[in-house]
Amino acid sequence: MSNKVAVFIYESTAGDLSRAFRGLSTAKEFIQAGDDVKVIFDGSGVETIAAIVNSQHPLNGIYEAIQSNVEGACGFCAISPGHNVKAKLDEVGIKLLTDNNGEASVRKYANAGYTILNF
Repeated sequence: MSNKVAVFIYESTAGDLSRAFRGLSTAKEFIQAGDDVKVIFDGSGVETIAAIVNSQHPLNGIYEAIQSNVEGACGFCAISPGHNVKAKLDEVGIKLLTDNNGEASVRKYANAGYTILNF
């Protein structure tokens, strides 16, 4: 049986590195099992993806392993003053998700039959 899973990473690595790690490792587990996996960075998670694309970051290895399943990062969150990571995300080619009035849509994945996992 193949699962459809959308993993939303909301945690900043500055907040709880282990929670961000757990979300990424969960995505990797489903990917390795051959499941249909989408990874979305939302809220403070936009800071996580901006950090882990750096080859020196401790989570870069797991990011590299799941990179092809990364859908992108919330566009609104990336430009918000609290996060302000749009320039970095643009620089490394991370797609900004704006399909819900400028924000990433959770409903889009629910409607497509994905189980939503939040970290």
